[in-house]
Amino acid sequence: MKCPYCGYEDTKVLDSRVDSSGLTVRRRRECIKCKGRFTTYERYEVGPVFVVKRDGKREKFDRNKILNGIMKACEKTNVTLDEMEKLVDDVVNEIQKSGNLEVSTLKIGRLVMEKLKKLNGVAYVRFASVYKDFREVEQFLEVVEELKKEK
Repeated sequence: MKCPYCGYEDTKVLDSRVDSSGLTVRRRRECIKCKGRFTTYERYEVGPVFVVKRDGKREKFDRNKILNGIMKACEKTNVTLDEMEKLVDDVVNEIQKSGNLEVSTLKIGRLVMEKLKKLNGVAYVRFASVYKDFREVEQFLEVVEELKKEK
């Protein structure tokens, strides 16, 4: 594994942990040359899954797009990167379990919202505002009221 700090090719693994789903290994590494420390994640990859966009176009599934959306929704909240990674892993696992070679952005969005709702209300509202394309303040208020009723 190449060091992200100095580019040296040799690193050593300091710690390895399997996540609670058993599908991801988190490794803490240290560069032999510069002593920089960094984290890597190891996941298995199942055959190609394609995402069907709202306009009907298809593109290869990219878990990082889901993670980026979740990270934006979780900015300035107490949600940790590990919690975000687990949420993405859970969404990916559900998609893979379905056995379908295609999944709609609507399905992905629903899965993310379902999991964010349990994790953090603010992140849920932020994500919902983009996913549901809110145009009016009332739409935000409806989602907030829905959250308040469920608690």
